[in-house]
Amino acid sequence: MNSVSFLYGKESIEYDFEEENLLAVLTSSLEEFRPADSGEALVEEALRSPIDASPLSELARGKKRIVLIASDHTRPVPSRVLIPPMLREIRKGNPEADVTILIATGCHRGTTREELIQKFGKEIVEREKIVVHDCDDGENLVSIGTLPSGGDCVINRLAAEADLLVAEGFIEPHFFAGFSGGRKSVLPGICGRNTVLGNHCSEFIAHPAASTGVLENNPIHRDMLWAAKKAKLAFIVNVVLNSEKEILFAVAGDVEAAHQKGCEFLLRYCKVLSPLGDIVISTNGGFPLDQNVYQAVKGMTAAEGAVKEGGVIIMLALCADGVGGDHFYRQLTDEPNIEKTMRIFLARGREETLPDQWQTQILLRVLMRARVILVSEIDPKTVEKMHMIPASSLKEALDVAKKIVGKEKPEIVAIPDGVGVVVRA
Repeated sequence: MNSVSFLYGKESIEYDFEEENLLAVLTSSLEEFRPADSGEALVEEALRSPIDASPLSELARGKKRIVLIASDHTRPVPSRVLIPPMLREIRKGNPEADVTILIATGCHRGTTREELIQKFGKEIVEREKIVVHDCDDGENLVSIGTLPSGGDCVINRLAAEADLLVAEGFIEPHFFAGFSGGRKSVLPGICGRNTVLGNHCSEFIAHPAASTGVLENNPIHRDMLWAAKKAKLAFIVNVVLNSEKEILFAVAGDVEAAHQKGCEFLLRYCKVLSPLGDIVISTNGGFPLDQNVYQAVKGMTAAEGAVKEGGVIIMLALCADGVGGDHFYRQLTDEPNIEKTMRIFLARGREETLPDQWQTQILLRVLMRARVILVSEIDPKTVEKMHMIPASSLKEALDVAKKIVGKEKPEIVAIPDGVGVVVRA
């Protein structure tokens, strides 16, 4: 027997597989990587040795209004480790600087005070000026130009008017932007809703380069990088994390060069070659990334690259917060024919993109390749309406999957952390 542990909420699901059935277990070798120092020390070293940029303390000199973009509650960025040394460096160069921490919510809901305390600690929340970005707050948004794709690039006014704009973040594989981190702090992080919608249009989502681990020729990445540079994002601190959310690697400096170095490091460890399985079991990396079905689509795309056409994907995602958005839910459930919904999406122009359409489009693409069984806390009827099969346990899901593929001993591929790998068949 071969025991595999799958991340699920704040816990894990253990399952014993017969070795002859288990075709592959796809894991990032990041889990075996041992950093030379603690996370705090790695961040400090990155700040001392910025890539293609002056030290943050030097950049802060003479700057009156400094904005530090920070991730929101949906991202496992270790802000308690990143923000304090960044603030120290800023104030080392300019003790009188007016610093605002701008929470990059993108099109997510606003981060609550409780979530801010959990993320930064009470001392920073009470001491620092913190503003939560609102993508629909027109009075606090301003256009900074036209994106390469032709869309209007609208960002938060605080960032646009800052004398110095910097950002924290983390780098992980991203299912259509290639990788998270770097330029994503600006787009979608602090952009207006229409700018985000245009960047996430069906044309770009369907582009072959808009996939996990790919930056070259990726139209979504191209717009994001342009936006970051146009916004004058002068300095980033980004980290790479393992499944325990521990810092393994840190980069600081230029938004493109530092991010590129972080992506190259990550790809060396997280790229995995996979045979195609009858059944592929995936996760969304556990809490906080598997809070809803919307986010769980990311882990499904890892399985998409490892499953045979007409096979079955078993998605393990707790989904304690439910579906993850009414737009997403309605787009999936209002039309029973998923091929028809996909045709409607692909016919829409860049300026006609609807909220959450990109996530729905990707899930539809997955569903058109394989059946999806969702193990979660979601009401089974809701799961069925979303064109997936509900299951209460991995064992139940496997029993159903075997019937679908028509094999008592199907070939199974296991992906314990679906957002932590770049799968290549």
